[in-house]
Amino acid sequence: MFIMGYSVVAGATGRLLFGYDSYGNVCGKKNSPVEGAPLSGQDMTLKTHMFFMNSCNPEIRETRLSSTTLCVSSCPEEQLSTLEEVQLFADTNGSFLCVYSLNSFNYTQSPSAGSLCPRLPVPPSKSFPLFNRCIPQTPECYSLFASALINDADMLHQILSGIMSGRDTILGLCILALALSLALVLTFRFLTMLLVHIIISLVILGLLFVCGVLWWLYYDYTIDLSIELDTERENMKSVLGFAIVSTIITAVLLVLIFVLRKRIKLTVELFQVTNKAVSSSPFLLLQPVWTFGALIFFWVLWVAVLLSLGTAGSAQVIEGGQVDFSPLLGIRYMWWYHLIGLIWTSEFILACQQMTVAGAVVSWYFNRNKNEPSDHPILSSLSILLCYHQGTVAKGSFFITLVRIPRVILMYIHDTLQDKQHGACSRGAFRCCRCCVAYLARHLHHLSQNAYTTTAINGTDLCTSTKDSIKILSRNSNDFTSVNCFGDFVIFLGKVLVVYFTVFGGLMAFNYNRTLQVWAIPLLLVAFFACLVAHGFLSVFETVLDVLFLCFTVDLETNDGSSEKPYFMDHEFLSFVRKINKSNSAGVQTDKDSLRNEEGTELQPVVR
Repeated sequence: MFIMGYSVVAGATGRLLFGYDSYGNVCGKKNSPVEGAPLSGQDMTLKTHMFFMNSCNPEIRETRLSSTTLCVSSCPEEQLSTLEEVQLFADTNGSFLCVYSLNSFNYTQSPSAGSLCPRLPVPPSKSFPLFNRCIPQTPECYSLFASALINDADMLHQILSGIMSGRDTILGLCILALALSLALVLTFRFLTMLLVHIIISLVILGLLFVCGVLWWLYYDYTIDLSIELDTERENMKSVLGFAIVSTIITAVLLVLIFVLRKRIKLTVELFQVTNKAVSSSPFLLLQPVWTFGALIFFWVLWVAVLLSLGTAGSAQVIEGGQVDFSPLLGIRYMWWYHLIGLIWTSEFILACQQMTVAGAVVSWYFNRNKNEPSDHPILSSLSILLCYHQGTVAKGSFFITLVRIPRVILMYIHDTLQDKQHGACSRGAFRCCRCCVAYLARHLHHLSQNAYTTTAINGTDLCTSTKDSIKILSRNSNDFTSVNCFGDFVIFLGKVLVVYFTVFGGLMAFNYNRTLQVWAIPLLLVAFFACLVAHGFLSVFETVLDVLFLCFTVDLETNDGSSEKPYFMDHEFLSFVRKINKSNSAGVQTDKDSLRNEEGTELQPVVR
């Protein structure tokens, strides 16, 4: 809250979004005067583009972007060779390419016009979305100017400029991810054997297709002789990285699909049992909509604060009456803490959904009369969450965030080692550490979900619930776990399908503008958002699966199937458990203490 309040007060997002001239005027809006700068405080409502007077200065790389900048109505699209042509352009288009203090009538009369007007000839330029600057189009200064322009921006500005220049594409990709997630939710709601095979086939074909396109794009970059800018080289490296990661993921998933293919039939029956629990509370499928709305609201607020952090600075008048904005370093570097807030709050919102779904499913499972479910189970679960268990989900999401922070640090160190002369042993060690942290994060997610379910059953705190869930699951580890894991794997394939096709659409969209847009960050942002959306929607089924499994084990711990202690599970679930035991009982000796259902039918032991 402190960062948000201070950044909004001290920041000036308009300077980043619309650009500003050398006198402190933000292009495209009315400005307040800066004391000591006579040319500040002008009305630039109709002047929306930034123009560099000496864009073809051969020393621009050494001096960075030290030339005078002005706000103009339009960029000169044709070369202007004389001051008469500059004057005619100003009178015709209203774009004054000389310093504001010089009237267009005096462009050809004033002896100081040579220093107050751009160096001749003025090259043709074109407006690009990156910082709303006029970019020269002549080959001799295009590459030089663009490289200096990009190198002049710090890391935060490069990230923000990539986001803002591709904001329409990013919004469209987020909508695509939402549509794909909704389609898969409906698919899993009515899952059959045919649909499972279709999903797996789509995943396999999609993985192979995306891998092929990525390698083709990288090859296209390598044979493109016009790659001269840093952005193009960065994009080429990004395509190579995406291609390598995609290939590895494809190989691993194909192996897993081949190994686990025999579990498909039992998985379909498991989803049919899960859909029965969902049918008792059909509004469970709408929970991701509220989660998605909360994530959208938080993300918009987060980006707004990030933009304010990127422009937090105070105006200082330098020589010549020009204005420079010195950044507030203490605030500017708080965006790292702001990034931690993004991860923690996003995980908190998703954890609230998991806790709500877990409470509703638990109330359905431990109801003796399944035909008469409790009234408003979702609202009841949500009210219990808000009144008693916000600390539980806050701690659970915080632990996951703590694991993600070292992962980000290790990724940064690994990238640093790649740029320097370090041994392969060091890079391999950091790569192993990253894999271990990722593995730990995955298990923390699973432990947190089980802890939320135990909390919904017993009402205990996070640590106690985690300890109890581990004890219960360790005593009831059985072959049902493998079927449940494959059910989670099928859901994971659905998430991969959403993320892959969203990222593929982003690659195709961003590839049309290779030169001045570093689209690796926007594409990663889209991938992260698509992953969150897919996880938010499809995790309903994943959560129901995990909750049912934990409720099943608790049911076995407390009941024996007799008339005095009947099971809470219904006949369909009982039949499904019997099939699992039958399919995995070959060669296993029957336990003497076999379980019995209400009708006295023997079950082979699930607890081993």
